[in-house]
Amino acid sequence: MTQKVTPIREQTRAVVRSLLARTALELFAAKGYDNTTVEEVAAAAGVSRRTLFNYFRNKEDLALSSLSEQGELIAARFAERPADEGAWESLRAAFQVLLEIEMSADDRLEITTLLFGNESLRAGHAEKQARWQDLLAPLIEPRLPASQHRVLEARAIAAAGITCLQAANEEWVRLRGSVDIAELYDIAVQAVRRR
Repeated sequence: MTQKVTPIREQTRAVVRSLLARTALELFAAKGYDNTTVEEVAAAAGVSRRTLFNYFRNKEDLALSSLSEQGELIAARFAERPADEGAWESLRAAFQVLLEIEMSADDRLEITTLLFGNESLRAGHAEKQARWQDLLAPLIEPRLPASQHRVLEARAIAAAGITCLQAANEEWVRLRGSVDIAELYDIAVQAVRRR
């Protein structure tokens, strides 16, 4: 079986997009989202405003761009989990992808605070995470017992897992990163699954 090769142009575009997003997040964390202009991001990245808009639709898209990629990574990690593993256990393992992103604890806290501290970014964040549900539900479904409502059950588990992740992130920000986020996620999941 041959592996699909990504053309160099697409690889280059993905790298540039990632670097632009990283530069923006660093500026947003340092100056605040509302106090940072697109022109400042472009200048810090060494590109023109026009070039920046070749990669991103707007400032919000720039701030939230990595969430789509993260959803795909989470789904890929979930798909790699053993088929006989429970959906909740596989979700927890898949969400570990987010903790593997190379970033200092301080940067992670600043960026997470930024995402949850701005209403428009918070809404965009929730919208992008809702798309994760579309990626995860079809992977969860085969792990559930046969039922006429299995599709619904899979979507509910995906949505609940994502909501638990979001609640854990918000609590982690509130506690200024003083508690392990995986532990907070586990507490949130236990609350949801309690009978």
